[in-house]
Amino acid sequence: MGLLPLYFFFLFLSVSSGEFSSQVGVNYGQLGNNLPSPKQSVKLIQSLGAKRVKIYDANHDILNALKGKNLQVCIMVPNEIINNISTSQKLADSWVETNVVPFYSTTKIRYLLVGNEVISGSPKDIWPNIVPAMRKIKKSLKTHGLDKIKVSTSMAMDVLESSFPPSNGTFRSDIAGSIVRPLLQFLHRTKSFYFLDVYPYFAWVMDPKNINLEYALFESRTIKYTDPVSNLTYTNLFDQMVDSVVFAMKRLGYPDIRIWIAETGWPNAGDIDQIGANIYNAATYNRNVVKKLTAKPPIGTPARPGWVIPSLIFALYNENQKPGPGTERHFGLLYPNGTNIYGIDLSGKTPDSCFEPLPKPDNNEPYKGKIWCVAAKGVNETALSSALSYACSQGNKTCDPIQPGKKCFKPDSLFWHASYAFSSYWSQYRKTGATCYFNGLATQTAKDPSFGHCKFPSVTL
Repeated sequence: MGLLPLYFFFLFLSVSSGEFSSQVGVNYGQLGNNLPSPKQSVKLIQSLGAKRVKIYDANHDILNALKGKNLQVCIMVPNEIINNISTSQKLADSWVETNVVPFYSTTKIRYLLVGNEVISGSPKDIWPNIVPAMRKIKKSLKTHGLDKIKVSTSMAMDVLESSFPPSNGTFRSDIAGSIVRPLLQFLHRTKSFYFLDVYPYFAWVMDPKNINLEYALFESRTIKYTDPVSNLTYTNLFDQMVDSVVFAMKRLGYPDIRIWIAETGWPNAGDIDQIGANIYNAATYNRNVVKKLTAKPPIGTPARPGWVIPSLIFALYNENQKPGPGTERHFGLLYPNGTNIYGIDLSGKTPDSCFEPLPKPDNNEPYKGKIWCVAAKGVNETALSSALSYACSQGNKTCDPIQPGKKCFKPDSLFWHASYAFSSYWSQYRKTGATCYFNGLATQTAKDPSFGHCKFPSVTL
């Protein structure tokens, strides 16, 4: 008599573990003008041992390339249409009918995110509409018999106002009641996941003196931290960050919502003033996080021992059109030509000893010296001229020395004028968040571009 319930228990367990397995996937971003085709990209994703892939829209060429492939797929409603969908079931239906229904039978669409880090990077008027839009998308999926697709949204760590110690994890007061609580209610009711973007790299960079690099890379064998309230012991920064979200959810009355790592990774390069962004650290972190996440039996975290944590590594490619500091363009596992930046197997089955030796890191300590921001070689002159005009329009006498008759006017070259303007602008505004990027038209250099009586402004670190 007792065998029948036991049989169904194991049947349920096998189905659940198959759907919510510890297999690791990859984020397929498209912010590059030199990336392989979707068809080639899918082959490369499979060659990395990935079992899942997330895209940041519902690109039909990519979804067609994924047809018949054994890859679970996560698609996304773009941030900019959340407001409209939140107030229109008709629009939600149209989006699902256009971007999900035609592909579902042959493409393994299993997850649908409504927005990407909306709280971190989108106008505040969108924030309250995340969950209403999720509800309408979920209703539309159910109408079309696609209610097995889990609906969620992705959140970065900056939605917390406190994350240390982990037991003190608390959502920001401006969003906890009005946005996060309804989100958790929805996830709980629909048995979905909290999709979390977690980057120990950024936490370490903010405080490299007090956070040990090996602790951030899963490499420390001696450093441990015991949470004074929970008495849980931590051996790496990743677990601390994830558990701070676990405790934050618990504080709002939702202790059991599963976490999905929507993004994690480490940059393989960056600007001169960005420490720790190198191939050695990137390979070390990503290999170690894959080992942790694919371990059998599952390891979980100190707050959730033994829990499966589905995950996606960021990112498939180095994407040359991502704005911001240099690290933003160097999170890839692959170069745009499809070759590996370093060896990695997302299945976790290949020992590190089977990979080629890694180059030793040379920027784990802060750079000390001067840096200039100059125009990149070979860029579009029309775009460069526009960027020059922008830099010079910001006031503060940024471009006075390159005016006719002034000491930096000659040589009368767009390249040199732009280089001076970029350096002058960056040296003045870096402390308020300015970067040496200018839509990909600028680059940092440690070589002084000054000539004759013309001295270029610089940043001193």
